[in-house]
Amino acid sequence: MTLNRGSNIKYRPYAFTEQGVAMLSAVLKSKRAVQVNIAIMRTFVKLREMFALHKELAHKLEHLERKIEKHDSEIQNIFEAIRRLMVPLPGTPKRRIGFCVDKD
Repeated sequence: MTLNRGSNIKYRPYAFTEQGVAMLSAVLKSKRAVQVNIAIMRTFVKLREMFALHKELAHKLEHLERKIEKHDSEIQNIFEAIRRLMVPLPGTPKRRIGFCVDKD
């Protein structure tokens, strides 16, 4: 069995979690560390907002898809009705269009 990165505690993670950054701020006291920590926390906040926005957009898109499916079936019914109207009724003679002169 081989060890894979991320599946074993032996390897260090590539990134911090939001809570990890908050804990790091309690340890680091330099001005630069505080500025970097604030920037990272703002990034986490923006990511959370972005994920919430995408979740809302995904919900709206799903609602729209369901609405369109309903409209698709209604449009299909309209096309079927138009096709039925286009078929001539059996037994009705076709009249010629245009000026007709009687040969009497």
